[in-house]
Amino acid sequence: MIFNLDSTFQPLGENQVTFKSFTFSGGEPHIKISSDLTNVEKVTITTRVTSFNDMGLLLCAVDAIKRCGVKMIDLFIPYFPGARQDRVMISGEPLTVKVYADLLNSLNLNEITVFDPHSEVTPAVLNDCKVVTNYKFIEKVIEKIGSEVLLISPDGGALKKIYKVSEYLGGVAVVECSKKRNVTNGKLEGFKVYEEDLGGENCLIVDDICDGGGTFMGLADELKKKNAGDLYLAVSHGIFSKGIEHLREKFTKVFTTDSFKDVEDVQQIKLETLM
Repeated sequence: MIFNLDSTFQPLGENQVTFKSFTFSGGEPHIKISSDLTNVEKVTITTRVTSFNDMGLLLCAVDAIKRCGVKMIDLFIPYFPGARQDRVMISGEPLTVKVYADLLNSLNLNEITVFDPHSEVTPAVLNDCKVVTNYKFIEKVIEKIGSEVLLISPDGGALKKIYKVSEYLGGVAVVECSKKRNVTNGKLEGFKVYEEDLGGENCLIVDDICDGGGTFMGLADELKKKNAGDLYLAVSHGIFSKGIEHLREKFTKVFTTDSFKDVEDVQQIKLETLM
């Protein structure tokens, strides 16, 4: 059976497990399952975690399912929380991705599926992890663009994944880029495009996450300086903490999925079409 914790997010089918959830006045999430799960062998939970309260509700849901007698539980959590904090840079910081992973590992789930994780650390710290790549997502994006594009890697961290996307698509050309972060003020600077002339070719920047969008704004300016054509942006997980209006000034179209939240004014491709 499918258990969609977020009623607006149904990537694996319509909600089959019925329940009610609420938050106590003290801030604790609570859930009550109304479906009869007596003879159910496996339940697959889908959810979008955008806060620690969402994680708390997920933990409560797993416990409630187990108390109904279900022995096997799968989880589809496309955007994995804390995945960007996948290394400890300075003393005193947590390894946040492992904090979340340890919580889920303690539940002894049958399988945990994530979509386009930030790095290889996420599946390394998660038990029984299955990764859904961004290959089909980018393929659909290019279909919607309707023309040939160059794949743009925004930084060194994205290179390995973007070359795999290129291989999947039959060898689409890749342009490498880089950036630096000013350690004194935290701002991004020093954007570089490692091509002298892009020849008016349309360019598609591919990355896993768009938060504030500073990386893509700075890179867009540098791509235009190198004679880029139309600019497009495809991010698997659209957080868009600063909105998208500033991105629309630079990019012909912005693409994302519904892995984190539903977003207006962008081209959103539903995960149910990619599974």
